[in-house]
Amino acid sequence: MRFTLVGNGRMGHQVAFVIGQSDCHEISAVIDVDTQIVPEIFHGSDAIIDFTVKDAFLSNLPAMLSSGVPVIVGTTGWDDVMVEVKKMVADAGASLLYSANFSLGVNIFLRSVREAARLIAPFAQFDIAFAEQHHTGKVDFPSGTALRAADMILSANSRKKTIVRQLSDNRKLASEELQVAALRLGGVFGKHSAFIDSDADEIVISHTAKNRSGFASGAVEAAAWLALRHKTKPGFYTMDDFLNERLS
Repeated sequence: MRFTLVGNGRMGHQVAFVIGQSDCHEISAVIDVDTQIVPEIFHGSDAIIDFTVKDAFLSNLPAMLSSGVPVIVGTTGWDDVMVEVKKMVADAGASLLYSANFSLGVNIFLRSVREAARLIAPFAQFDIAFAEQHHTGKVDFPSGTALRAADMILSANSRKKTIVRQLSDNRKLASEELQVAALRLGGVFGKHSAFIDSDADEIVISHTAKNRSGFASGAVEAAAWLALRHKTKPGFYTMDDFLNERLS
């Protein structure tokens, strides 16, 4: 398959490396910040893989959707306009798969966290919180993966109702609040942890990224899947859709 890469930063370079190691994939074009984005630039590609920043992604999105080429998005920080983006995808009859983290290991980890949150839900003695660590260059805070985990915990555990990103001075955390903590440190690729605690037990579920190759290879696998899915059923997808089909 042929892929157009939008974004030429660290993740763009890693995705290009993964594609370059493949016998069945190739790069059609690499688009950086100085390239004028028009729908025709994507013609001849089987999928677009976008790792940019929020403003660039939202600016480029109309042209990407108009091209008719399915889009893989690893750019984060635009959850506040998710409803509008989904509508744009539907109106264009396009296909877009978004994930805050394409690592297969992370997505298996997220499913483990969701199941753990479900298992402790009937037992009030167990509390749960979430934390993440990333390098100091990461812009969104907390990470998109942490917020995704938090949403999954809320969906699985009815005792938690809202997400708290930062605690104000002189205020206790309410029992129905889920704390999501973030730390920015050096060059950490990414570490996510769910902490479950009671008077008698501590359970920690954690994932640590060793490098960016897992993110890149997952994005390429998802792009190949979306290119095939787009032919029969265009729409807005997530890594859950990809994994559900692969695991079935």
